Amino acid sequence: MMILIKKTNIDFMAKRHIFFAVSALLIGAGVISMAVKGLNLGLDFTGGTLLQLRFEKTVSTAEVRKAMSDAGLETVIQSLPGRNSYQLKVKGAQEKVNEIADKIMAGFVANLPGNSFSEERRDYVGPVVGRDLAKKALFAMILSFFGIIVYVAFRFSNPTWGAAGVLAIFHDVLITAGALSITNREIDLVIVAALLTIAGFSINDTIVIFDRMRENMRNFPKMPLGQLANCSVNETLSRTLITNCTVLGVVLILFIFGGEVINNFAFAMLIGSMAGTYSTIAIATPLVYQWEGGRRR
Repeated sequence: MMILIKKTNIDFMAKRHIFFAVSALLIGAGVISMAVKGLNLGLDFTGGTLLQLRFEKTVSTAEVRKAMSDAGLETVIQSLPGRNSYQLKVKGAQEKVNEIADKIMAGFVANLPGNSFSEERRDYVGPVVGRDLAKKALFAMILSFFGIIVYVAFRFSNPTWGAAGVLAIFHDVLITAGALSITNREIDLVIVAALLTIAGFSINDTIVIFDRMRENMRNFPKMPLGQLANCSVNETLSRTLITNCTVLGVVLILFIFGGEVINNFAFAMLIGSMAGTYSTIAIATPLVYQWEGGRRR
C-alpha cells in the first residue's frame, strides 16, 4: 500500500495552549466584526422584490448580471434551465416593488435592445419564511449538538468527549461566520446549509480520532492520557490530511471557477473545511486532555 504521509511524532498536547490562543484570536476577530458591522443578511431574511422574466432569445447569466450592474442594482440572479427565464431578487421595502421592477426592466431594455422579454412573475418576498426556516435550522443545530454529546458520551463512556466535539463544531461555525462578516458576504439559506454541512464534516473527523483513542486505551491501559492522545492524533494524521485536502481541493475549484452564483457558498465551505481540519487535530482532542487534567485513563 502506498503511504503518502509517513507516521509522525508531533507533541500536539504540549502545544495545546498555542492552538487555543490562535483559535481565540480568529474567533475574536470574527465576533468583533459581527458586533461592529453585523451580518450581511440576504433577501431570504430581509425581504425584497422578486421579478421573473422570460427572454425571446438566449441570454447568458453574465449578460443579465451586466445589465443589472449598469442599472445600479445589486441583484441575486437565478437561472431557470430549459425556459430561458431568470428570477431576479433585489432587497427593498414592499412599497418599492413596482419601482424596482420597472428599474430592472429598464436595465434590460437599455442593455439588450434586440432581445425582447415578457414578465412572468412579480412578487414581494417577505422574510417570514426565511426567519421560520432560520429558527428551524437553529433548532436543528442545537438538537444535533445535544445528540452528538449524548451519542459520544455513551459511545466513549465520557460526556467530556462529546462536549469537546461540540465545542470544536462551534469553533468552526464561529470562524466561518466571522469570515463572512469580515468579507461582507451575503448570508442566505444556502449559507445556513453550508454551516450545517461544516458541522457534520467537523464531527466526522473528530469521531475518527476518538475511536483511535478508545482502541489505544484498550491496547495500552497504563499509558498516560497525554501520550495516548498524541499517539492517536499522529496515527490518524495521514488519513485526516489526505481526506480533508481532497475536500479542500474540490471546494477551492468551486470557489475559483464555480462562478458568482455559488461563490459565497464555496467561500463558506472553504473556510469551514480549513477550520474543521484544524479543530479536529488541534482543538477537540487537546480539549479532552485539558479537561481530564493529563491523568491516566
